[in-house]
Amino acid sequence: MLRHGALCLAIGLGLCATPGAHAANTDGSITGRTRPGASVTVRDPSTGLTRTVTADKDGSYRFPFLPVGHYQLDSSLDGKPVGQTAEVNVSLGNATTVNLVERQQGPTDLEGVQVSAPVVISAVDISSTETATNVSREEIRRLPVDQNVQSVALLAPGVNKGNAGFGGISFGGSSVAENSFYVNGLNVTDFYNRNGFSEAPFAFYQEFQVKTGGYSVEFGRTTGGVVNAVTRSGTNEFKAGAEMTFEPSDWQSTTKNRYWDGERYITSSEDHYTRTKMNVYASGPIVKDKLFFFAMYEARGYTPQNTDNDGTVLTQNDTNSGFWGAKVDWHINDKNLLEFMAFSDKDSNVGSVYSYDYDSHTKGVKQDEIYSDTGGKNWNATYTSYLVDDLSMKLMYGKNNREDFTRGLSDAECNPVARVSAVPSPGVPLGCSTSTAVEKRNDTRKQGRADFEWTLGDHVLRFGYDHEVDTSDYSRHYPGPGAYYYNIYTTTPGATIENGGVVPDGYTAYVRARRYEIEGTFETDNNAYYIEDNWNITPDFLLNAGLRRDAFDNKTGEGKSYIKMDNMIAPRLGFSWDMKGDGTTKIFGNLGRYYLPVANVINIKQAGGLLDQRTYYGFDGYQILDRNGGQYAVPILGPQIGPVDDSQGNGTVGDLRAEVDKHMDSVYQDEAILGFQQALDEKWSWGVSGTYRKLHNAIDDMEISATPQCGGDGYIGYVMGNPGRKTTVYGDTNCDGTPDGYITIDTSKQGWAMYDAEGNYLGQRGWKKPRRTFGSLEFQLDRAWDEKWMFNASYVLSWSRGNAEGPVNSDTNFDDTGRTENFDDPWVNLNGGYLPNDHRHQFKLRGTYAISKQWQVGADVTALSGSPITGYGVGNPYDGTVYHSYFICVSNCADPVSENRVYERSPRGERRTPWTFNLNASITYLLPIDEKNNLRVKFALYNVLNQQRTLGVDQDLQTSVGGLNPTFLQPQRFQSPRFGQLTVSIDF
Repeated sequence: MLRHGALCLAIGLGLCATPGAHAANTDGSITGRTRPGASVTVRDPSTGLTRTVTADKDGSYRFPFLPVGHYQLDSSLDGKPVGQTAEVNVSLGNATTVNLVERQQGPTDLEGVQVSAPVVISAVDISSTETATNVSREEIRRLPVDQNVQSVALLAPGVNKGNAGFGGISFGGSSVAENSFYVNGLNVTDFYNRNGFSEAPFAFYQEFQVKTGGYSVEFGRTTGGVVNAVTRSGTNEFKAGAEMTFEPSDWQSTTKNRYWDGERYITSSEDHYTRTKMNVYASGPIVKDKLFFFAMYEARGYTPQNTDNDGTVLTQNDTNSGFWGAKVDWHINDKNLLEFMAFSDKDSNVGSVYSYDYDSHTKGVKQDEIYSDTGGKNWNATYTSYLVDDLSMKLMYGKNNREDFTRGLSDAECNPVARVSAVPSPGVPLGCSTSTAVEKRNDTRKQGRADFEWTLGDHVLRFGYDHEVDTSDYSRHYPGPGAYYYNIYTTTPGATIENGGVVPDGYTAYVRARRYEIEGTFETDNNAYYIEDNWNITPDFLLNAGLRRDAFDNKTGEGKSYIKMDNMIAPRLGFSWDMKGDGTTKIFGNLGRYYLPVANVINIKQAGGLLDQRTYYGFDGYQILDRNGGQYAVPILGPQIGPVDDSQGNGTVGDLRAEVDKHMDSVYQDEAILGFQQALDEKWSWGVSGTYRKLHNAIDDMEISATPQCGGDGYIGYVMGNPGRKTTVYGDTNCDGTPDGYITIDTSKQGWAMYDAEGNYLGQRGWKKPRRTFGSLEFQLDRAWDEKWMFNASYVLSWSRGNAEGPVNSDTNFDDTGRTENFDDPWVNLNGGYLPNDHRHQFKLRGTYAISKQWQVGADVTALSGSPITGYGVGNPYDGTVYHSYFICVSNCADPVSENRVYERSPRGERRTPWTFNLNASITYLLPIDEKNNLRVKFALYNVLNQQRTLGVDQDLQTSVGGLNPTFLQPQRFQSPRFGQLTVSIDF
């Protein structure tokens, strides 16, 4: 952003207005004015790519779909030059405006004002109506940024780490399962749970663009943010290089053990790792000016070790995998380009599991080996054609593979066992397996898209089609005899637990024995059409209007549609006003709608015959057993408490007409942005913007236990639908006990049956509609890099409020996207308040200073206010169900008659975690060996102050009705300790 003005100031070309538009998702563009009828030529000196267009009657010209890079720009009329040659850097996703007129000065070099925009704000881009942050490979090399894409995204204002144990990043208050990630136009987002993505090493990328709002209609299937990246390419110059990264365990601070009521409940002081990476690359011409290659291989060594919370199990891992990646560019001619990109991020890990005595630091016998394979191969081919001066086309097809396969040697004979920290430790390892699942998943995305751009006078029309087929081949079960996972929880005698059972006298803990099994192949088909008009109503005022039409089709294991939504129309409307007419100051705004697809995990768990069987027993202590010379403990099962609960899945695929709303509406978000940006001079700029987001709808499971007819006695079961809205499912219409037709239930008023202690029907209750609103005010100040120093600062004041975070639950650590606990009964989401990704204050600063030509220092600072904490109970004042809720039983809690219990509401987000502070610092030594060979040595220290503050706590105030949880507010997740990283690279 804020780039355009500095460009115009540097060239001194006067009026900076022309038909502008967003660039495509793999490249950039150059646009501007010269004399009417003049020929304008752009040339990439490194590849020889040359393109010429003729300016229209107003002198406007445009070069769309330009690969990211450095260009020379010339204009001539009747064989005479118009102005002088301009040196222009084209950055990802941006339109750079250059106005060419006659002048007597020498050649213009724009490098000093950073037209390439490697930072957030360097000049005003009046053709953009979105909010985005561009970060180049060169800027990352100058800064202490850890070597992963998530760390790049966190540089952008309003982007933060998720507040759950399953990780991820949150954009603008959205959950971590709402983002999209692209590499060279290929969507590499995890579509199983929508949290994660395929990733390449930093050295493989050329530039990133982090879109935080207002993005154009070519981007969809997200209500969070977009991380867009392009990879490096070859040129006419042969180049090669190597880079090594070292993170030895000796450069890591000790992770703190954690204590509660004087007892150690997290043992982590012996957790550490050693990481070593080395990559080599080569690039250059295969045929000069025609065919180019870039190839990279990276060898990786990663050996982490960690103990379990009790300090009785030690796991030592060894990952020794190699990344490979390549890109080939064929300039068929100046009007037709073909490129091919491929990479593999496949990793294999072996974890050796030993018994361990923390107090004596003694490693015992080997208990198990755990194997895991992740990642896969990714590729795409892109064809770009400049059909005529005013019409261009880009076609892409590719495939994205992600494997996730975990298994252990002990899977056949060892059940996993876990306990809450308040349950006494047996003093030996729990169970003889640290594996909690035997899971295999292969996800394959096949994607194709076509994008077009057509210039018609003051209008630039962009339109296209996007289609992908996402297939998950999945199987999962727990290890051990019977495939059970045993969890031990504290309770009190007489308390009511999850399945409605009452804890017998004398028992202060119970065991949940859970079976969880599923298998099948599942497919989702997503497609979209879009059209967008960028209209310069006046030379200083741009209107951007677009429409996107999405369609999602989630299928069963038999290939039949069971959640199908189409004709989802997403309008986008934006404007940009060049207030002074010189490209230095603009007001911009954007209104848009964005739709979120249903993750494949829903296909699998609802339409795949899921068995989720939970049996509860009293806890009669531990049985100590021996395996391979080592001891381990399993729970002794007492009397069964309550019935077996298989309401979440009984192993069969039911009549999906009765389990899925026939007229389901999709999840979508509306967004409004208003901003101001100004270039103070060729280096300094600033901006302020306000954002408002409102999430509409949810797709989640509800238990429909009452229907409108038959006196409310009709039971449907768990239904995937829109909570708080009308739901149409197959059921019993004539009250004869047999489903025979469709029933419509207004779930805002009906659907949940309430009974008294004698089983008398009391009426129905409905669900509250899901609500999530986000508002923010963002300030930015930027100084562009000028070979001496750069600086960027941002502050975001924001609020995220409502009764539903989104498709996952960060506060209860529930990551099944779209099958949350938010709507399990009408009381679960009854209470509104501040949502888990609400951080009121966010400060971010980063900068680099060149002490000399050889030495640079860099810093990156983040200060973040805490996230909300809720004291969850179970149960509610209205019936006997027990799910996570916002009600706490305060008296008569052991009374089996639920109506006699007394509850109080527990407000959402009443408490907060502490502020967190993070300082990263680096020092870099640069040595030019000769004109072509360069040595770079960078030492970075992350979390310099070794802050290990609390990020998340136990939010369960009551785990059974009236049973206070002794570990409520116990810290669970923390900042990573300080570590050092040395990177040595040489380029030939």
